Amino acid sequence: MKMSLAVMTACLSLSATAPQAADAIDPERIIFAATGDWDKDGTSDLAMLVAPADGSGEDDNSVYIYLNDGDTDRLKLKTVVANKVWGDLTMAGRAPSITALANGSILITTHNDSVGRDRWEQKLTVAYRNFDFVVAGYTYTSYDTLDPDNTAECDFNVLTGKGKSSGKPVATKGEIVLLKDWSDDRGQTVCGIE
Repeated sequence: MKMSLAVMTACLSLSATAPQAADAIDPERIIFAATGDWDKDGTSDLAMLVAPADGSGEDDNSVYIYLNDGDTDRLKLKTVVANKVWGDLTMAGRAPSITALANGSILITTHNDSVGRDRWEQKLTVAYRNFDFVVAGYTYTSYDTLDPDNTAECDFNVLTGKGKSSGKPVATKGEIVLLKDWSDDRGQTVCGIE
């Protein structure tokens, strides 16, 4: 669910304590936000994609995840994964998104639908496990605008290591990979994508 700027600003101001107030996120940097119950405690949590600050030296967007503390119903920052998600709003077809899934997971989608002949979409399914956020699933599709036979499609469960790439089974060692430690190369290697 895409949140309005007013709702996001209210959520951020609710979650900011005095020491955090100086580090408050400029609402203009928020690209996309979603609410859901990430920790399955019956309260609404928040996940956001945030563009790099001017002069930060970062190229990619950051992921901010807030959990409702349950006692005061305030959102508290649980995780910041800086410089992690590709995409921007300056060109159509490159905007990343974040979505709440019905099972309480978070879906982070990046794609290139506008530049060059290689078009692709990547989805990371992020789940809350053992008090942290892990990449539970990886999906990648691509096609070449000039060569219709040059396509790729891969989907695998990172936790079990099992999935399919171009219709054929793939298997690797299942593992728990924290979102902060995830590299897109890891998923593309399993999928056999160069």
